[in-house]
Amino acid sequence: MSDMSKCIAIIGAGAVGSYIGGQMVRSGADVTFIDPWPIHVDAMRERGLSVSGMVPGDRYTVAVKAMHVCDVQKFAAQKPIDIAFICTSSCDTDWATLLIGPYLAPGGFVVSVQNGINEERIAAHVGWGRVLGGIASLISVELYQPGCVRRTAPRGGERHTVFRVGEMHGRVTRRAEELAGLLRCVDSAKVTTNLWGERWSKLTVNSMRNAVSAVTGMTGNERDLNDITRWLGIRLGAEAVRVGQALGFELETMQRMEPETLARAGEGDSDARREIDGILVSYARMRADGQRPSTAQDILRGRRTEIDFINGYVAAKGAEIGMPVPLQAAVTALVKKVERRELAPGLALIAGL
Repeated sequence: MSDMSKCIAIIGAGAVGSYIGGQMVRSGADVTFIDPWPIHVDAMRERGLSVSGMVPGDRYTVAVKAMHVCDVQKFAAQKPIDIAFICTSSCDTDWATLLIGPYLAPGGFVVSVQNGINEERIAAHVGWGRVLGGIASLISVELYQPGCVRRTAPRGGERHTVFRVGEMHGRVTRRAEELAGLLRCVDSAKVTTNLWGERWSKLTVNSMRNAVSAVTGMTGNERDLNDITRWLGIRLGAEAVRVGQALGFELETMQRMEPETLARAGEGDSDARREIDGILVSYARMRADGQRPSTAQDILRGRRTEIDFINGYVAAKGAEIGMPVPLQAAVTALVKKVERRELAPGLALIAGL
């Protein structure tokens, strides 16, 4: 059975889920979108899913199958699911896995394409043998209205591998290779033998960006072009790198940033900082002007953020091994205050950091 004939479910048809699924449908895959936002599901059913990118040819509308979460029981009378992509917020990982688990095919598996490190939580419900990791690097997408998603960063292509697929045990398997092949209809993809190192590397980048934009109200480009916020991001990245190294992860190059160079930059090495500054500024000039990381999007829309699974996770892991990471803890606390509307976003909030 070819990849395009497999039954695929996207649980959490938000920005990432809609973009990935839309590209798969366009390539002929059998995809069902499942989402708790009723208006979004209804819009996809009535008008299809509209997808746009940063080039004129990357704009299209495609008819899709979409389900409300209360309709998932219909899978009991349909073909079982071969691949279930969990694309929800990390906050929703448990219920999303429990929702789809009973409808997996005998050889079916679950793939986390989320911020954070959620594989252990997924495995608790479906077993480790049914879990694969999927990392989307530099995808930058936004669900800006029901039924409409846009990508605000250029395609990776040969310049940058967007998707990294990995088994928990680190070996290359046929299913991992098939999954990477499926994702290539979306953008560049590879099988990694270093899933956990890749996971922590993405977490490091997210910890540099998400909270800073959420707290200040800045777009991604405004944040990286501002000396104050860029420096805060670099120091957050340095803390995350050092925790990851202490935990034994083999960190990967992150958007041209070498882990050790990033760590030294945040610790005051002037040459390293100059290099990292240049990289961050160059990426800011590539993205769409309105690009915002997911945590900042959540703040704007009044939704619960994933901060406990990004900066809060780094802070918690640092505490577990006796490695204080005060900036990670501080920005986590600030995001929660902004989320609760105790504070309004603004540059002044990070003055003491």
